[in-house]
Amino acid sequence: MTSTGTSMDLIPAPRAVDGPSRCGFLPDRGTTLYAGPGTESTERWLRSTLGAALGLPLAPGEERAENSLTLLIDNTLEPEAYRLGVVQSRGVEIRGGSGAGVFWGAQTLRQLLGAEAFRSAPVSPERTHGIPHQVIEDAPRFPWRGLMLDVSRHFLPKDDVLRYLDLLAAHKLNVFHFHLTDDQGWRIEIKRYPRLTDIGAWRARTKYGHRASELWDERPHGGYYTQDDIREIVAYAAERHITVVPEIDIPGHSQAAIAAYPELGNTDVVDTTTLSVWDNWGVNPNVLAPTDTTLRFYEGVFEELLGLFPSAFVHIGGDECPKDQWKASPAAQARIKELGLADEDEPQSWFIRHFDTWLSGRGRRLIGWDEILEGGLAPGAAVSSWRGYAGGIAAAEAGHDVVMCPEQQVYLDHRQHGGADEPMPIGYVRTLEDVYRFEPVPPSLSPEAAAHILGTQANVWTEVMQDRSRVDYQVFPRLAAFAEVAWSALPAPAERDFEDFERRMSAHYARLDALGVGYRPPGGPLPWQKRPAPEGMTGSIGRPIEGAPPNV
Repeated sequence: MTSTGTSMDLIPAPRAVDGPSRCGFLPDRGTTLYAGPGTESTERWLRSTLGAALGLPLAPGEERAENSLTLLIDNTLEPEAYRLGVVQSRGVEIRGGSGAGVFWGAQTLRQLLGAEAFRSAPVSPERTHGIPHQVIEDAPRFPWRGLMLDVSRHFLPKDDVLRYLDLLAAHKLNVFHFHLTDDQGWRIEIKRYPRLTDIGAWRARTKYGHRASELWDERPHGGYYTQDDIREIVAYAAERHITVVPEIDIPGHSQAAIAAYPELGNTDVVDTTTLSVWDNWGVNPNVLAPTDTTLRFYEGVFEELLGLFPSAFVHIGGDECPKDQWKASPAAQARIKELGLADEDEPQSWFIRHFDTWLSGRGRRLIGWDEILEGGLAPGAAVSSWRGYAGGIAAAEAGHDVVMCPEQQVYLDHRQHGGADEPMPIGYVRTLEDVYRFEPVPPSLSPEAAAHILGTQANVWTEVMQDRSRVDYQVFPRLAAFAEVAWSALPAPAERDFEDFERRMSAHYARLDALGVGYRPPGGPLPWQKRPAPEGMTGSIGRPIEGAPPNV
């Protein structure tokens, strides 16, 4: 019995396909694998993942041998481009402009082999998996195709993070933005500051739902990644050609750090020794004090961070920083005067400029949420445009690189449907089709400014996502639509063929099923995905926003 996938079902859609024909190639236990120089990571992945799924040993073989799979670097291709050729009765050749291009070609090969190729062990040993004769030419639209995962609000164990890296790779996404610190938890071991995880990684209880809710989950919550965990995550991502961009949030969203080290806060305004890791949601008033002590502390944090993450970019947050404590603090006011700043609005940009210079001096680039534009940016700094398009437009026109991630379009914590059965509702309704019609590059940008759009990113904030299954429900299937937006050269939003995408999703749901992804089914939530909440928490309050989101 033979099963096959088809290039007509690929997600994201490839740039060009020549074919397919009815005849093709049937890999079997005798199929060999030749990996040219620079393709070793794909060679390892094919044996450990594809070989395991289909029961294929993929023994080492000669280049272009009969019944073979050949991996080659081709410098005539763009760095992440690939060319996948299937020759009848002979085999498959994947050429990439780099190791990454070869790897993305291998992801396409996996889809061509059918949903069983997404399992962890063969379920039908007697079945052969045919690939039609064809040539696929493909390359990504954007170099930055990302997902941000917030593990501060609700911690995800290391194995769940590794699983999400596999899911990113399966969708040809190549940036994992790791939101590691916030008011509700500090999630990374810093050896010189052990209280950050001894104290800052744990909270006594958690608000259930929106901050207006009267419900609480009284169980303690927390966790953190050791430095060896981080090294493992970074290495696992690198094998899949994914860059991990860490985020340490400053100067706001810092109560977990202040709870661990009270001297970091504005001690003349609030008794910071009484603060604990925050158990609620929203914008927190407890921000870092603008002192040299604070700067030296975070320089120490970033020194350890740079040793763990090779990413060129380091995210420093920089958003939602209330100025009330700086306004009320005599020490902060004296510091503002000493630094020659105009008022209490300016210490935020002072923090950002300091760490921009500090990171640049160590060969790294600062990236932050679009509030960092306030007060001016150094030329090398980049912006994550989250409040809408406006910040990204302003940054790009000023010559800064931009990652477009507007909350109204690609915040995947926002609800997918307005029905009463949906789990904890947050934000606007953003359907699969809405995400598919998202356009990262505003048409108003000049060609010069548009060239500064590095790409796009979907963001997943986990205030109402207590575990992996809840994250799955919010992220999928919309991440598949987002991946196509980030990778494929699609027409203008109104002209996109969503019916064809839905047709291809019918095959993709089978792949997600094989991977064990708890996505939202097209017909609505399954019984165990519905409200009411678990453990009898009925009447939980979310934060639904009605109507279409503004295009800002």
